Amino acid sequence: MTRLNETHDPGLRSWVESANAAEADFPIQNLPFAAFRRAGTDEAFRIGVAIGDQVLDVTAALSTGALADVTPGSHAAQGAAACAAPALNGLMALGPAAWSALRLALSRALRRGAARADQLRSSLVSRSAVEYALPAVIGDYTDFYTSIYHATSVGRLFRPDNPLLPNYKWVPIAYHGRTSSIGVSGQVFQRPRGQVLPAGETAPSVRPTGRLDYELELGVFIGTGNSAGQPIGIDDAEGHVFGITLLNDWSARDVQSWEYQPLGPFLSKNFATTISPWVVTLEALAPYRAQWTRSAGDPQPLAYLDSAVNRAEGAFDIQLEAWIETAAMRAGRRAPARLSGTSFRHAYWTIAQMVAHHTINGCNLRPGDLLGTGTQSGPTPEQAGSLLELTGGGKTPIALPGGESRTFLEDGDAIALRAWCERPGAPRIGLGEARGIVALAGS
Repeated sequence: MTRLNETHDPGLRSWVESANAAEADFPIQNLPFAAFRRAGTDEAFRIGVAIGDQVLDVTAALSTGALADVTPGSHAAQGAAACAAPALNGLMALGPAAWSALRLALSRALRRGAARADQLRSSLVSRSAVEYALPAVIGDYTDFYTSIYHATSVGRLFRPDNPLLPNYKWVPIAYHGRTSSIGVSGQVFQRPRGQVLPAGETAPSVRPTGRLDYELELGVFIGTGNSAGQPIGIDDAEGHVFGITLLNDWSARDVQSWEYQPLGPFLSKNFATTISPWVVTLEALAPYRAQWTRSAGDPQPLAYLDSAVNRAEGAFDIQLEAWIETAAMRAGRRAPARLSGTSFRHAYWTIAQMVAHHTINGCNLRPGDLLGTGTQSGPTPEQAGSLLELTGGGKTPIALPGGESRTFLEDGDAIALRAWCERPGAPRIGLGEARGIVALAGS
């Protein structure tokens, strides 16, 4: 598990003044990574680090000699060199020592009083002037189901007599998703079609989904992998995790209810998945760790899913929100409306347990593999992470400003997921935004 170090000092301030604002997502204590280039150019994508409202071009910074702590052959130098690539996979493969050393060098270079600050300014690009690619080449994508509140609520809608299957409290449930339809924030997709069996009908038909939904999730990027046949132990699991991003696993609920038994989701979820461009390292999240507990009345985890360290600090208190912007809101220049919010600390399974379980059978993970946490919902109704839950399966519409309402998403709707961490004695850090748009019909 990552320990606190000088990069977490809440008293640190950056010479990039926008990073010092109280509500900034990207203060100097954060320093998340993304693949970017200047918007509207044919420049090669490369790796940047967010600081306030700017992106630091790591490769440009290295070439100026302004990263004073990056000495040839060091872990930091290896990490900085990997940032010349168009995706994070090379940096991810280097492992925690390189990740941490590079982050320390960047922190020291961006602090107030840094000797080479003026030299480094030319390596900054305004975030308003860049575009993003997926942060990594994603070889495999596995979506878990770690929220017991979501699993119970959805199970009650689909299986009223048996909402939570007995294996849920023993096994971190997951299914393998589709990587080709994962897109970065700003993704626009068409309403999907599929087989549905409407209530009262005896045969299915193919039609556009009428129950399009969002899912409020986090994505977990694997860093260093493991060899086939070599499981990752739970206390080693987080050493294989590079960082966290926001993830929206869009769902066609009517297609899902018809197809999901006996093998789980397929066409109901493989048409689009939207992630934030920014990956926040586990090291940056260290101050926001929380105790992980399991109710005494529930089955306790099997040995490979349990450890004293995981119980002491395996959870993360990451605040999550979902916002909607309808086509009418955009046309009228009205602000988006908040749909719901919760915290990742309510998850039934931790990140370490997800990794340990994924590999217990010898499955080999690789740098850039993506694990979804599954929809995150909390213990109260307003903490639900999907419209399926918020509307009781479409029975109770949600009232929106301007007289609109929604049971499920309509064409032209945009969903923005946001997340941040904060606690007394530590600064607020954010995960940016994952925004996706349902295309208007005919566009």
